[in-house]
Amino acid sequence: MSLGTFLFPESSVLDFSDPFSTEVKPRILLMGLRRSGKSSIQKVVFHKMSPNETLFLESTNKICREDVSNSSFVNFQIWDFPGQIDFFDPTFDYEMIFRGTGALIFVIDSQDDYMEALARLHLTVTRAYKVNTDINFEVFIHKVDGLSDDHKIETQRDIHQRANDDLADAGLEKIHLSFYLTSIYDHSIFEAFSKVVQKLIPQLPTLENLLNIFISNSGIEKAFLFDVVSKIYIATDSTPVDMQTYELCCDMIDVVIDISCIYGLKEDGAGTPYDKESTAIIKLNNTTVLYLKEVTKFLALVCFVREESFERKGLIDYNFHCFRKAIHEVFEVRMKMVKSRKVQNRLQKKKGATPNGTPNVLL
Repeated sequence: MSLGTFLFPESSVLDFSDPFSTEVKPRILLMGLRRSGKSSIQKVVFHKMSPNETLFLESTNKICREDVSNSSFVNFQIWDFPGQIDFFDPTFDYEMIFRGTGALIFVIDSQDDYMEALARLHLTVTRAYKVNTDINFEVFIHKVDGLSDDHKIETQRDIHQRANDDLADAGLEKIHLSFYLTSIYDHSIFEAFSKVVQKLIPQLPTLENLLNIFISNSGIEKAFLFDVVSKIYIATDSTPVDMQTYELCCDMIDVVIDISCIYGLKEDGAGTPYDKESTAIIKLNNTTVLYLKEVTKFLALVCFVREESFERKGLIDYNFHCFRKAIHEVFEVRMKMVKSRKVQNRLQKKKGATPNGTPNVLL
């Protein structure tokens, strides 16, 4: 049994009848043509589904919404749109959808002819930008596992050039598109989703600053703050992220969680496999130590430390205690803000106003 079994909420079919259903939580929209891999991405990242199992997924034929509430920082909704839906139909309220959206992920199948996908991308981005200029537009150039390294680079360059040229021709150069090469068969999809989610975390500068202070005072090479369920890292220090380093961190989390699920529960199956006592040390053959510590029941700190620096483990543990305390304080501030906004939304709802502030008038 995986940790996701304990923690994941069930997905649900979208209900447009409650305009306040997304209060506080930002939305992430998954869009793209049919069979581009949208549902597979969601299942692999947030449900720990094996990539091979996604081959048997049926094509999505309705808009599905899922709440992701693993922690106070990883807290959003994912709306998975079927590729064949015409959400620009006059009877479809696309303004309501885009108005509360934090990020729009458009998935392009790199192994298919992507001219139609680029046209749909342009239409989607321009329409969404008119409604909400604060949306982060993310383009996943997906299924790159079947391409050579040279072909990957060329495909990304071509899609990047064509998409931005289309925006320039429409006089929309100020719209920024971020591009990622992704595949569900390696860690690239987790890294890409990490960068998307980080943009939706208002406390990100504070978290990065705390990590910088922690590593500089502890002799640590690199540190990540991970959501243990999805393996999304919500923050890291200011040093560059190396893909191999990130993959090692993901593998370590998998090992820790799998072993904890086997040996960490009580005989009657009670308890949680990941708790405040969870910690792990893995020594690599290149004089580097991987050190994992629980921060909250959903977050873990994973550090890269040189063996000579790890000899001062007492200092690292003391600094970690201070870091953990600071993270919990940030959590408390975040929760107070969330509660305050929920109260404001309830008051607004009682007054008979819609989410955009327009009062309901009874005729």
